[in-house]
Amino acid sequence: MTYMPNDQQFERGLRMRHLRGSVWQRFFMLSTIVALLALLALFYNVFDQAFGYVAEQYQIDPATLAPDGDISALENDGLTALLLEYQPRKIPVYVRDNLSVVDASQFTTLPLSQVLAGKTVPEEFADKTIRDLAPQDQANLLATNLSHEQLVQLVTTDVVGAEILESWDLTSSLFRRAEVEATAREKYPNAKFYFRSWINFDFLVNPGSSVPGAAGVRTALLGSLWVIAITVIFAFPIGVGAAIYLEEYATRSRINQIIETNVRNLAGVPSIIYGLLGLAIFVRALQFVTDGRTLLSAGLTMGLLILPVIIINAQEALRAVSNAIREASYGLGATKWQTIWNQVLPAAMPGILTGTILAMSRAIGETAPLIVIGASTFIVFDPNGPLSKFTALPIQIYQWTSRPQPQFRDIAAAAIIVLLVVLLLLNASAIYLRQRFKRKLQG
Repeated sequence: MTYMPNDQQFERGLRMRHLRGSVWQRFFMLSTIVALLALLALFYNVFDQAFGYVAEQYQIDPATLAPDGDISALENDGLTALLLEYQPRKIPVYVRDNLSVVDASQFTTLPLSQVLAGKTVPEEFADKTIRDLAPQDQANLLATNLSHEQLVQLVTTDVVGAEILESWDLTSSLFRRAEVEATAREKYPNAKFYFRSWINFDFLVNPGSSVPGAAGVRTALLGSLWVIAITVIFAFPIGVGAAIYLEEYATRSRINQIIETNVRNLAGVPSIIYGLLGLAIFVRALQFVTDGRTLLSAGLTMGLLILPVIIINAQEALRAVSNAIREASYGLGATKWQTIWNQVLPAAMPGILTGTILAMSRAIGETAPLIVIGASTFIVFDPNGPLSKFTALPIQIYQWTSRPQPQFRDIAAAAIIVLLVVLLLLNASAIYLRQRFKRKLQG
C-alpha cells in the first residue's frame, strides 16, 4: 500500500524543500563571493607591488659616459671599453658567466677552444686559458660574442650602477603622493624620483641580475616555455593513448580496475613526490639520456605530474561520446580502430583539450618538483635546447621573494603578472583548438 500525504503534510514538505534549496543557494552564492574576494585580494596585492614611485641614484652619471646619457647609443667596442676602464677585474667573470660552456671549476684551466665551444675565438687564443689573455683580449671576446643588449645591461648594472634606494607601492603613490614626494626629497635629495612600472619591455628581455633595477625574466620565461612544451609533448599522447586503452579496449577485469583506481589516486599525490621520482629516474638513472639536471629532466618530471589528470579527463571525455556513434560506425563496416580514430576521438577532443588545459595550468605553476630536480635559482644564459641548464618563472619568483631587498618583491610581483599572462595565453590557445574541434564536429 502506497502512503499518500494529505494536503497539509504535502504543503509542509514542499516548504521544507524550498527552504533547504534556498539555504544551499545562499551558501553557494556566499562561497562564490568569498572566492571572488580572495581573487581580488590576490590581484590587488600583486598589482600594488608591481607599480609605484621609486627613488633611483647612479654611482656614475650616464651623461659622463655617453652622449645625452644614452648608453645604448655606444657600439660594442665602446661598451667593453667602459667595462675595461671601470671594472677590469670583473672581465673574466663576465666571460665565465656569459660565454663559458664548462663547469666553473674548470673555467681557468681548460683551453678556450673548450671553454668557449661554439663561440667566436681567434685561432691564436684557442690553446690558451683565460688566465693567459690580457684584459684587452678578454674584453674583445665579450665584444665579439655578446649581443649589444647584453653589453648595455652589464654597463648599466656594473658601471653606471643604477640603484633603487627605495620604492613605494601603488596605493601610496596614488593616494599619498605628496607625502611620498616629501619623504623622497628629504631622504634622497640627489636621487631621481619617478613613477615606475616594474613590468616593462626591459623586464621582459633582460636576464636575471643581482641588481633589482636591471633584473629581468627572459631566461626564466624561456625556461618555462621549454619545460611546458616538453611536458605536453611527452604527456599528451601517452595520456590520451592510456585513456583510449582503458576506456575502449580494456576489459573490466580486476587488474584493469586496480590500474584505473591507482591512476585516479596518483592525481592526488603531492607534487614534491613526483620531484623525487624525477630525481631518481630522469636525473640519475637516465643521466646518459637527459644529461642530468636539464630541461629534458624537468619536462619529463612535469609530464609524470600531469599524466594522471590528462588520463582521467580523457577517459571522461571518451565515456561521454554516445554509443550510437560507435554502433553506427560498426554498422557501416568500420573496424574498432577506425571507429575510435575517425568518430570517437574527434567527438571527445574538446573534452580532452579541457583536461589538458587544467593539467597545463597545474604544471606551469609548480615549483617543488623543479627545485628537487635541481633547477637553477640564478642563471644568466638562455636555454638553447632540451639538454640546457635552466630556471623557470616559479623558481625565479621564489628566489626573488626570499631576497632581503624590498625591491625584489616588486619585481617578483611583476614576474607573477608575466606568469599569469603566459598561463592565460596558453589556455586561450587550447580553448581555441577546443572550439575549432567543436565547430568541425558540428559542421
